[in-house]
Amino acid sequence: MAGIRAARANVVPGLIVQAAMLAVVLAYYFYPPTTGWLDAMAQVKARWGYLYSAVAAIVAGALLPEILRVLVFQKGKMRRSNLRNLLYTVPFWAIMAVTVDALYRAQGVWFGTEVTFAVVAKKVIIDQFIYSTLFSGPVTVWFYDLKNHGRDATRPAEFFTVSHYRDHVLPVMFATWGVWIPVVSILYSLPPLLQIPMYILALTLWVMIYTWMSEQQRKV
Repeated sequence: MAGIRAARANVVPGLIVQAAMLAVVLAYYFYPPTTGWLDAMAQVKARWGYLYSAVAAIVAGALLPEILRVLVFQKGKMRRSNLRNLLYTVPFWAIMAVTVDALYRAQGVWFGTEVTFAVVAKKVIIDQFIYSTLFSGPVTVWFYDLKNHGRDATRPAEFFTVSHYRDHVLPVMFATWGVWIPVVSILYSLPPLLQIPMYILALTLWVMIYTWMSEQQRKV
């Protein structure tokens, strides 16, 4: 039930991200100016490799949300907590983006790069039900628990228990699947070099929306 409530809470921001990603993909295939712009972005990704993924994710997952928090919710005033947040989020998002990049590359080797239903379906299943369920979901829950609660965060022994996964990770996974299964289906319908740039776009929208929502909830 907690997972279902989490998924319902994510309906609106999830639809915003999904609609934006679908619009970009349709523009890539049917609007030549967009095709040229995205192909140029793909060439930048080809030159910079994993460094592109790390830097772009730092901007999307760490810097932009903190800038939004300072400009909109703190009326332009920097606080020590903003720097503290960046000390956590900069390395976290850089590392997570590199792991996503490695996953996308590996899946291209395992299943090929053809955009067919069978290939995309296999990649989505590996992405959402193995990588996310066993790695990125639990790690993200633990990381934000550590960032927000410090020494009160889950102890390593508790982290690997069934009860912890059921109570803390599984609700997050329901929310993740509801938003990201459609998003990664769209991503895997693009050429390999565009998958990470579009992942970064989705991440930017997702984190910015949730920064806004979390700050609004604090005021209630």
